[in-house]
Amino acid sequence: MKVNIWNSSLECLSREELENIQLKKLKEIVYKLYNNTKYYRQKMKEKNIKPEDIKTLEDIKKLPYTTKEDLRELYPYGMSTVPIDSLAEVRASSGTTGKPTVSLYTLKDIENWSEVMARSLIATGIVKGDILAIAYNYHMFTGGFGFHYGALKAGVIAIPIGVGFTQRTVTLIKDLDVTALTSVPNYAIRLAEVAYEMGIDPAKDTKVRKGVFGAAPWSEEMRRRVEKVWDMQAYDMYGLSELWGPGVAIECIYKQGLHVWEDHFIVEVIDPKTGEPVELEEKGELVFTTLTKDAMPLIRYRTRDISRILDIKQCECTRTHKKIDRIQGRTDDMFIINGVNIWPKTIEEVLLKEPLLAPYYQIVIDRDNALDRLTIHVESKTKLSENEKMMLANRLVYQLREAILVTPKVEIFDPGTLPRFDGKPKVVVDKRGLI
Repeated sequence: MKVNIWNSSLECLSREELENIQLKKLKEIVYKLYNNTKYYRQKMKEKNIKPEDIKTLEDIKKLPYTTKEDLRELYPYGMSTVPIDSLAEVRASSGTTGKPTVSLYTLKDIENWSEVMARSLIATGIVKGDILAIAYNYHMFTGGFGFHYGALKAGVIAIPIGVGFTQRTVTLIKDLDVTALTSVPNYAIRLAEVAYEMGIDPAKDTKVRKGVFGAAPWSEEMRRRVEKVWDMQAYDMYGLSELWGPGVAIECIYKQGLHVWEDHFIVEVIDPKTGEPVELEEKGELVFTTLTKDAMPLIRYRTRDISRILDIKQCECTRTHKKIDRIQGRTDDMFIINGVNIWPKTIEEVLLKEPLLAPYYQIVIDRDNALDRLTIHVESKTKLSENEKMMLANRLVYQLREAILVTPKVEIFDPGTLPRFDGKPKVVVDKRGLI
């Protein structure tokens, strides 16, 4: 396979060179935060730490964690390290679970963000001259603009398609000779479904052969379905709005973990309950320290995302930056059924292995006589008889019980029945608080 690298002088550094850069930038960012933000100065004083105490990369463990709750409390500008008139952009989360969190950007931030996004696109085989359809919201959220900035930096033609108006999107993808697509994973499936309804075969009638997907955890089974229906290579992208947005980590063409751009971020994995670091290859909560953010640097930001750092010294692509595994789920996405921890992604893995099922499902949780009850709604690819539905449901109950250690109820729905989403799908409906 041909390996394309955007910036080999930084992407292929020796570990010693890379860690020297990290330490230099870490010291600079700690000084900046201590001197320019009341929040971090107070946090460091509480831990009896001064900037000069950071002498090695291991000393990062002395620094305080930052959480989403901290960002909400300091909304909107309490985390800024620059004067307000130095900002170039402000973005915000949806705030669906409380106050929104804002992301602040100077022109330097946008340049650095464009750089990591250009690296990320090139790592997946997207190159100058490719035509990239960007099917994310172009709004306060970071997804659409992150890919847009990266495409412009890398010489990739950017088409800001956005979401919604799905038939029009399919028409544009075909008419404009789009060669690459980015969206949330489920929307790639939805686009293909609508294309078929319009008499368009995505694999034969479009030129889309590369895809980069993120913004929600997705399984290997979902990847296989996306790749098959579009005849494309699909890659996983990781990022958070608090860390600029997409572009924190990306799969290269070998798809053996996601490269973290370590000259911009330090990654750690901790036990989400104790906050203590875990061993290499052990799963836990991802924690990031930003090294080049200008307007709003963050120290040891707890992402709530579950993954692990892989024990890989150098990838076949020759990049040396550490790799993380694909996201298993989020600590706040996990739900508990009668004392058993369950991640939606585990259920998705089981469902999408079944060839009779379409890639649409919903997890419904309620309560019966003080016991939790789990029901999985799934949609068949073609219309089934009642007897076929019963046999399929029984098979899925057995497979799910083996995977999640809980016996669910499975209900099979006819094609086109379950809701479709242009953005992140709402797959978990928890009714326990309503009963």
